[in-house]
Amino acid sequence: MKFLDLFAGIGGFRLGLEQAGHECVGFCEIDKFARQSYKAIHNTEGEREYHDITTVSNEEWRTLRGTVELICGGFPCQAFSIAGKRKGFLDETRGTLFFEIARAAEQIKPRTLFLENVRGLLSHDKGRTFRTIISTLDELGYDAEWQILNSKNFGVPQNRERVFIIGHLRGERGREVFPITRENRGRVGKQVAQTLDTSCNQAVIVQKPRGYNKGGEHEVAPTLSSNSWHENNLLKLGGLYTNASENHQRGVLPGLSRTLKSQNHDAGIFDGIRIRKLTPRECWRLQGFPDWAFDKAQEVNSNSQLYKQAGNSVTVPVIYEIARRFE
Repeated sequence: MKFLDLFAGIGGFRLGLEQAGHECVGFCEIDKFARQSYKAIHNTEGEREYHDITTVSNEEWRTLRGTVELICGGFPCQAFSIAGKRKGFLDETRGTLFFEIARAAEQIKPRTLFLENVRGLLSHDKGRTFRTIISTLDELGYDAEWQILNSKNFGVPQNRERVFIIGHLRGERGREVFPITRENRGRVGKQVAQTLDTSCNQAVIVQKPRGYNKGGEHEVAPTLSSNSWHENNLLKLGGLYTNASENHQRGVLPGLSRTLKSQNHDAGIFDGIRIRKLTPRECWRLQGFPDWAFDKAQEVNSNSQLYKQAGNSVTVPVIYEIARRFE
């Protein structure tokens, strides 16, 4: 299907959809640094490019009717996250951006909507926020299905739960996408994929105490997000591993990275000699991006932006697993 990539970020939706055989015809992203990475990674020549979604007119959206078959987007989630203030639709700058997707869908009428948000969206305001979203889709003519999926079950070492919503245009509905179950997860420890670096080392997260968090060692790394601390959560590899050494032991310990956040990353690696925080490349790997994509983004952005972009992205293998079920 031909798709429009809204709230595109660095193109996590796009990469997963393209891996499943779908074609991007346009994208929208307001952050100039994310756009720099996006355009460095993806071939956007000849595509529609939008920046601030609120400035795109209904007339402009209607020009895509008949061309765009799918709209995807992870609309800003801070307004619904338990880590934020949870203002929801009262948040004038972020919470209402779901309705920008609804406005685009009303004008374009794609066959399918493919949306993502934090798990907290389901419980926000005692469920009323989510009911508003589903009822809005219903009024637009879309039957919705949804499921919570965790990135750790799709081949990446990150505990990242997100709710995915699929809207099917009434009258053109294909087969249902959900539920998705994962039985075969590749190289795993305790049934969870853990590969982080190119040497396929496995690890545990060593979390230093901070605030209410008492610290400790964790088998599952918390979610990368916008307000974690680089120095607080460190990745401890099994065996001895150093950046400069080509000969190292490959000890096996269970462990996952914490969920990626978009700022101040707090995960790192213990290599037998020292403890260090995760590199931007490793954060991108935690989101399932190939190294070639990171290399292109690194050429046009600073490390601070690369950390932020990883935390704000969706996990590519999860997107692919959903996208390959679209007809």
